[in-house]
Amino acid sequence: MRAVWLRGFGPPETLHVEETADPVAEPGQVLVAVTFAGITWIETSFRATGSGPFPPPPMIPGNGVAGTVVAAGSADARHLIGKRVVTTTGGSGGYAETVAVDAAQVIEVPDGVATDDAAALLADGRTALMIMRAAEIQAGDRVLVEAAAGGVGSLLVQLAHAAGAHVTALAGSARKLGIVRDLGADAAIDYRQADWARGIRADVVLDGVGGTVAETAFGLLGDGGRMISFGFSSASGWPAISDESAARRGIRIQRGVFGPPEEQTRHTVEALALASAGRLRPVIGQRYPLDQAAAAHTAMETRAAIGKTLLSI
Repeated sequence: MRAVWLRGFGPPETLHVEETADPVAEPGQVLVAVTFAGITWIETSFRATGSGPFPPPPMIPGNGVAGTVVAAGSADARHLIGKRVVTTTGGSGGYAETVAVDAAQVIEVPDGVATDDAAALLADGRTALMIMRAAEIQAGDRVLVEAAAGGVGSLLVQLAHAAGAHVTALAGSARKLGIVRDLGADAAIDYRQADWARGIRADVVLDGVGGTVAETAFGLLGDGGRMISFGFSSASGWPAISDESAARRGIRIQRGVFGPPEEQTRHTVEALALASAGRLRPVIGQRYPLDQAAAAHTAMETRAAIGKTLLSI
């Protein structure tokens, strides 16, 4: 089979497609013929710096895939053969034509959900739902969504709008601003403008940028507000906001959204069910063939990407 290998940290060009031995489904595993592999921001950071919860090189990147089960390593998993599924890989192996995964971790894709949409919702859908739970968004809340045209941000705009919140979306181009308006944002603002924060007040900030944008957004919160930081596309790290300054104003800050595997699976199933019901739509801005994995990473790092980026295999 063909697979993308990372043999050392560095720029996107360190990713190369190589002929690789086919994986074998061991007992407790199934073999998935990959149709789409999702790319996450943390995977691009790991490739560049080595920072991330993945095995060291040499390795095949990719922690989330969607495809069809073609073999089972145990009799109790044979009922999955032929099923469309989404699944995590355990941290590696996803940028490939075939991957062996834990049979207990696969989730069947419901009818009415396209395979690429399922791939886009695997990580981002569960993350968006966990953020919504953590933020306790209610009807009438003023919600500021950063990186609103990204994979997670575009889902948060939809979910917050559906919850009855007034949504202000931050994005970095005219095209991205148009997309978030179509998703239900009440206001769409280009955060590259020096005065972007003028006139904004928020009860909740959903921070996917970090750095100075997030620090400015913190200042827009009223007393008793909530701020959930779930990423830092600015590459500046978590915002420099002290717990003391938050406590003085009664603001609750949460850095990261985490949960045990069973909770993550439950939220993925919920996201897929919302998509099947037509209540949640992932934005897939770009699809790249396997041999253009480097270009896919470049698009994400240069902020040229919109929504979710997938490898189409």
